[in-house]
Amino acid sequence: MAPTVRITRAPIDVAKVLRAVRDPSAGGMTLFLGTVRDRNEGRAVRGLEYQVYKGMAEKRMSAIEAEVRTKWPVRKMVMVHRYGRLRIGEVSVAVAVATEHRADAFGACRYAIDTIKRTLPLWKRESLSGGGEAWTKGEPIGA
Repeated sequence: MAPTVRITRAPIDVAKVLRAVRDPSAGGMTLFLGTVRDRNEGRAVRGLEYQVYKGMAEKRMSAIEAEVRTKWPVRKMVMVHRYGRLRIGEVSVAVAVATEHRADAFGACRYAIDTIKRTLPLWKRESLSGGGEAWTKGEPIGA
């Protein structure tokens, strides 16, 4: 896994993400996985589709990584987000961070996923179990 940020249609290989952030000087490694759940806002969901402005999203993820690195002493970091149709239980986003100490790893990872959720040009449409589809509510995209 060469790039540290990636938008992909392919399933996320979690083991590969973890291998990419291994570092002998890192005593703390955190991994956040976002998965497709079967319920949202009280409605049964059978799957979802992510649509993305890929070029802009990858640039934004690179900017998030750069920002994280100014706030925490990150040794290695990887962020991957899927797009396209996903089934219940599939990993939709992975953020992994390695730092010398665990508190920094947790802080950097939390900040990265929260910023991804708030600022990435990505839209989610759920397929509902009773039929039909619904766009999910999100936060307005901010800088």
